[in-house]
Amino acid sequence: MLVAGWFVWREWQGPELPGYRLELRPLVQRVVASGEVGSQSVAQVGSEITGVVAVRHVREGDAVKAGDLLLELRDDEQRARVGEAEAALEQLLQSTRPQAEALLRETRTNLDQATRERERRDALYERGLLSVELREQARRAEIVARVAHERARLAAASLAEGGSEEQMLRQRLEAARVALSRTRIHAQVDGIVQSRAVEPGDLVQPGRTLLEIARAGGREILLPLDEKDLAPVAPGQLAQVVADAYPERAVPARVSYLAPAVDTSRGTLDVHLDPLEPADFLRQGMTVSVNIETDRREQALVLPNDALFAREGSRGEALRVKGGRVERVAVRLGLRGTGLSEVVEGLEPGDRVLAAAAEEGRRVRLRERPLPGGAQP
Repeated sequence: MLVAGWFVWREWQGPELPGYRLELRPLVQRVVASGEVGSQSVAQVGSEITGVVAVRHVREGDAVKAGDLLLELRDDEQRARVGEAEAALEQLLQSTRPQAEALLRETRTNLDQATRERERRDALYERGLLSVELREQARRAEIVARVAHERARLAAASLAEGGSEEQMLRQRLEAARVALSRTRIHAQVDGIVQSRAVEPGDLVQPGRTLLEIARAGGREILLPLDEKDLAPVAPGQLAQVVADAYPERAVPARVSYLAPAVDTSRGTLDVHLDPLEPADFLRQGMTVSVNIETDRREQALVLPNDALFAREGSRGEALRVKGGRVERVAVRLGLRGTGLSEVVEGLEPGDRVLAAAAEEGRRVRLRERPLPGGAQP
């Protein structure tokens, strides 16, 4: 009779269901997602001239400094042009200019002689000692000498130091040297060679990317975040980044930038994070797990998410056990995560809630579980 009474009493108490006793504890809200290692800046290296690659000095993964030689193009034609320009300038300096200066002195002397002769004949003509014809011959000779001297002066002026001829030849030489320098392709930034699309013997042209260099110190983490998880994420938040290849090495990072638009084909928005310390082991394209701390409470009333029903936005319902019976309670939520959510309205510390569905008003016995996840949602 006693045993039968015990079973009747247990049946009257209702079924035993799992649940929790709510309490205050520290709570951290996090967003967890997978991303990949990228670069804030990738320099695309090309050629300014058309040419054939003679030597390639780098390959993928090589570290380079600004100014390092990356590629050499065949330079026979450019060297020949430099030689021609140097020879033309040398000829000006050593031959053409001295000859022009000598011709200028000669025509000056001839003009002086022609002028003196014309003046002598003018004097004789005035005294009636010379014919008109001889006087006119002297005047024409002076005019011819003056024209020859003017031509020599103009030629000498163009060939003089700093003159138009020298400037033109020096510009031609400089252009030839620039063209020669363009057969040597140097790194413009410090970084790591990410890709190459060229080999010795290849014909290259302007506009074609030959190498890509990821700028040193420009590592970033690119996180394509589902738009439904986006609301709590903001620039400046701290995060932990763990590469799948190095699970024991966590890298601190900070959210630096959120893309302005959602990728409609995937329903994601790109979140950019900057590592806060050097992490040379991170390679371009590596898969990483990112844990962003979006908010925290030093003391919060936490509710396990498996005890939350009819959740919609910041609202939901919990099944509280009071006096051995189930009652449905509307709750308002604060911080939310994958394991725990903060209750800001509807429940109190010490309340007991079910982690399984039950009819309102039904008698139940609660089998209490420990709250999951420590301080982590």
